[in-house]
Amino acid sequence: MNLALRDIRHNLGRFLLTCFGLSLLLGVVLSMIGIYRGLVDDALVLARAPQADVWVVEAGTRGPFAEASRIPGDTREAIALSHGIAEAGAVTFQSVETQHRGRKLRLFVVGYEPGRPGGPAQVVAGRNITRSHYELVADRSSGLEIGDRVALGTSKYTVVGLTRNLVASGGDPVVFVTLKDSQELQFELSPSAARRELARGAAPSGTDTINAVVARAAHNVSPAQAAHMVARWKHLSTMTQLEQETVLTQSVVERARKQIGMFTAILLLVSAVIIALIIYTLTMDKMREIATLKLIGAPDRAIVGLIVQQSLAMGLIGFSFGALLIASLKDVFPRRVILNPEDGLLLALVVIMVCVVASGMGVRLALKVDPATALGS
Repeated sequence: MNLALRDIRHNLGRFLLTCFGLSLLLGVVLSMIGIYRGLVDDALVLARAPQADVWVVEAGTRGPFAEASRIPGDTREAIALSHGIAEAGAVTFQSVETQHRGRKLRLFVVGYEPGRPGGPAQVVAGRNITRSHYELVADRSSGLEIGDRVALGTSKYTVVGLTRNLVASGGDPVVFVTLKDSQELQFELSPSAARRELARGAAPSGTDTINAVVARAAHNVSPAQAAHMVARWKHLSTMTQLEQETVLTQSVVERARKQIGMFTAILLLVSAVIIALIIYTLTMDKMREIATLKLIGAPDRAIVGLIVQQSLAMGLIGFSFGALLIASLKDVFPRRVILNPEDGLLLALVVIMVCVVASGMGVRLALKVDPATALGS
């Protein structure tokens, strides 16, 4: 006879209600882990899109994501001719807010040179950019469809292709335009500002400026060697792809990582306290039954097993319901939630440990029960 199972059947409604409340709490814990995974992946996916080996940015900076970086547009030609570089492309990055179909739309605009590194790695619908002006490739998360016309600056762009799961570290959907279009959008003065500059005698400023150069190393040269050669002879800051990803994870999303990690730890602690209080309360409700078991000679291990098994059942059922809930709702979240099986398994092991530790209060109370209590009125 399984005492834990019989007791759960006797109080089935209260037990299931408790499991449901715990599942909501553990579901939030799992969602926080998934949000963190999505945050890191969103930060890295844009840096990985060009499939570059070397990033070349303004001297003395760690741009273009962690810091501002501006270099002349002809830097790309100089980098492409450097020893150890197979090909190179100029890119720009900027955030833009516009209106589309009556709603506000925030986009992260990437300018690149078609045919060179820097563009979308894969277009899942439509085609890539083929015209020199006023075409863009957008991510599906933007809500844009092929054929839509979007106002960026003073011009309208036609959506010709779509990507998937390509967003900036801030969560804004990424759109790709040609380098010339992005330079006009980012560096060209508005007509009123241009007239003002002309009136005060300032020389017209050009727009041939970029934020970075992405390059691919030759097949017989390592990325580190190629980056070293460019930094040595071109007097620019260089980073390998691995170094760029390290900057993103340890600088751009570091605070968010710490905050989510702290919040997750607090939720686990709250879960442990709730499980401990529930088990303690359930044990107090069974004081007479436990005393009766002791009176008829039931061993302590049977009583301990009753409490620990109930605690484990409560934790595992709550975790299963919570995981199922988050898995079915993860696409509703405004930020991408990535649920890795290994994260779920690790959290399940943590929940088991928490349940065993939390049942200690109930076990301690049960072992102190006097068998004579069963004979009282």
